[in-house]
Amino acid sequence: MEPKSKASLTEKFFIVIRGKSRKGFYRGCIGRVEAETQRGELMGLLYSGSNGSPKSGGVVAREDTYPLTRHQAQLFLFVTSVSKRLELLCNPQLFSAICELSQDDLVVLRYKKGHMPALVKNLMQIGKKENKEDLQMLGFEVEFVDNDHKLSSKKSAPLPLFSAADIIQVVPSSSLPLGLQCGGLNRKAVTRINSMPNIGSRARQVRESQTEQSVIQSQRSNISPVPLEVGSMVEVVSNTGVTVYGVVRWLGVPVGKSGEWAGIELDYDVNGCSDGKYGSQRYFTCKGSRALFVPITKCSPDSRFVHSSTGRETTKPIETPPVPTFEDSDGDAPPVPESEVVSLLVGKMKGIQGHINSCYLDATLFSLFTSAVTLDNICQNPADTERPVTCTLRKIVSRLRRQGFVPAESVMHFRTQLGCDTFQTDEKDPEEFITVLFQKVLCMEPLLKLKSKSETSQGTYTFQIFLEKEQMGQLPTVQQLLDTSCMSGDLKFEEVPSCLMVQMPRFGNKYKMFSHIIPSTELDITDLLYNSPRECFICGHLAEYECLQCLPDRKLQPGRIKQYCSTCNAQVHTHPLRQAHSPKALAVPADVAADTSVPRHMMQLFAVLCIHTSHYVSFVKYGSDPHSWLFFDSMADRYGDDQHGYNIPEIRACPELGDFLIQPEEELARADPTQAPELVQRLLCDSYMFLYQSPTKPLSKTNHQE
Repeated sequence: MEPKSKASLTEKFFIVIRGKSRKGFYRGCIGRVEAETQRGELMGLLYSGSNGSPKSGGVVAREDTYPLTRHQAQLFLFVTSVSKRLELLCNPQLFSAICELSQDDLVVLRYKKGHMPALVKNLMQIGKKENKEDLQMLGFEVEFVDNDHKLSSKKSAPLPLFSAADIIQVVPSSSLPLGLQCGGLNRKAVTRINSMPNIGSRARQVRESQTEQSVIQSQRSNISPVPLEVGSMVEVVSNTGVTVYGVVRWLGVPVGKSGEWAGIELDYDVNGCSDGKYGSQRYFTCKGSRALFVPITKCSPDSRFVHSSTGRETTKPIETPPVPTFEDSDGDAPPVPESEVVSLLVGKMKGIQGHINSCYLDATLFSLFTSAVTLDNICQNPADTERPVTCTLRKIVSRLRRQGFVPAESVMHFRTQLGCDTFQTDEKDPEEFITVLFQKVLCMEPLLKLKSKSETSQGTYTFQIFLEKEQMGQLPTVQQLLDTSCMSGDLKFEEVPSCLMVQMPRFGNKYKMFSHIIPSTELDITDLLYNSPRECFICGHLAEYECLQCLPDRKLQPGRIKQYCSTCNAQVHTHPLRQAHSPKALAVPADVAADTSVPRHMMQLFAVLCIHTSHYVSFVKYGSDPHSWLFFDSMADRYGDDQHGYNIPEIRACPELGDFLIQPEEELARADPTQAPELVQRLLCDSYMFLYQSPTKPLSKTNHQE
């Protein structure tokens, strides 16, 4: 393992973003590249948070790091908590704004279990620089602003010092209250050797008069009113005069209030806010101290992203944020282990970044390949003859599993290789993409082999539910829908599928047969297998008949398939209400005894695709713990406008879904979906496709088409 020449490398810093401790490096540590091995690994120095003196760090894989400038490395070094470093790195908009702060910029800080507005005064270098290899830490000296928009009068006290991780918001200049404009302050300039330099494009000129401010206020007042809905980005002026930003998660009338209110998930913690509760009632779920409830009249569209009524943009062109470089390693990336999912995946700028109607594809890829073991074998190292589109898919999966983020450019490259231009621009449904994915990209035979009434066999990649609404109750389960659809269409599975994707009885966003559907965490397909032994619904002996008309019978567990032995079939159909039924004889294997114990064939739920207002999102089960659920939205937020901005994907932990699904089936049947937590309600209402896998039959290369 010979390193490349050090002389060929310029000064480069990095932060380790994933992987276990290896020869000195660990997640969240700051390092400097000293050399690069022939295998693409980085050999470097490790900087301690206690001082700026480096020590030998060893070797780290390039894909486990994120490149930093010297300035960024110095800012991170003053953040003592490695978890806070990684959290800040996951918020590229905020971190970029912090890196470009200049003197007299207004920020909001974490301070004494709450938040506090302050003006940045100096960028301070901390620590001694005894050797040229030393790296001094950087912190911000600030001057607090009180609730009346005046500076603190304690002139003799030293200015407090804060790290980059203490800053939770950089307030845009157009959002400043009149009293906070620099021209309205009566203070002396601070002069120091290490005073804050004029860093980057965020440096502002001092506003000398309120005339300019009135122009800004006039422009903001000309913003056309936009109707707010769940998912809208809004701003609210707090009691301290600071504008807070967030996303609407709930709209309605809280208990004890009148008029419409909004439940907002804020971008950062605010003292006094909740985790989605208002009073004793939960309306949605988010991190603690981030849920704000206000009358909707106090909400305005987020002015950082809106357009003026004159058609002029209120935001400057925004460049796509830098993302970690990725070099595909020799080894295959396995599914993300349950213990690493939260640290690697949860947060903003996580998952797959959406771009130009790609949500159907983003949600499907994330569902299929993040944690599901069934499909793991088909994403192994490619053969030399593998096509470019398959290699591109494998790189996307590897990047998702190693770094936790796939930029839109990578997915767009994949979309251009799918063979049809409409995949690059048009809205599509997941089932169309799934067929192309398995048939054209992975060259897989149909995942499902179905036997119809006429004994003809047909192959398909997804299973579409077809039935009459009258056949089901108001709140059906996926198990009931699948059983009824197969019985009504006289369809059976020729074999146990490795992966079963069940499409609900709805068509895009225009029509859905049921307002809510209860997920079945396990699907029992034993009674849906062709020519397979089945046990009598009544006595448990070998079944010889099945009856479609008995399916909805309220006295015989409605929604469950009914098959009987000869004795029970005769007894059940002596009832006057069942005498007109037409039981169908089953093909019973000749070598199976009447009292044979029939093994059950179960499939496990691992993901759910949902749609609302033509936008697809997904829920993914990432481990054995019942609470190990994620919610993924490739376009959860947006930075900038349609021309110059970019989508912000987000992954949220969703343990409340586990709390809901572990309830007994009879309790779920009586549940009121409208009272469920926000994300749970979204799944129940918007479910489009349920994805199941067989724990004993993973897909492999043997399923490939010849």
